Amino acid sequence: MRNELDFQGIIVKELSTRTKIPVTTLDCYLRTNAAEPSAENAVKIAQALQVSTEYLVIGENTKYELSKKPLCREIQEIIRWLESLNAEQRKAFHKLVKTFSNDNR
Repeated sequence: MRNELDFQGIIVKELSTRTKIPVTTLDCYLRTNAAEPSAENAVKIAQALQVSTEYLVIGENTKYELSKKPLCREIQEIIRWLESLNAEQRKAFHKLVKTFSNDNR
């Protein structure tokens, strides 16, 4: 969950607002060896982060599976490269890509 928050540039307080889960509870989930979220909270968190609950639980890249069709080699390479960037680099890359997109989220 921490990696996804960093990747998306979301702070815990914002996730709390989106999920209606108290900040203290989210902080507990994020600490090492801390409690794991209930199924209900895991679903809320996954929906707020727009990832699958499976991705949150086991860390597999199912969030990239847009269809049953496998991703082309170039897209797989880009994903691997992006996963190696730190949070600041990902934010800079995101801003750059956004300039080429009509999607101004």
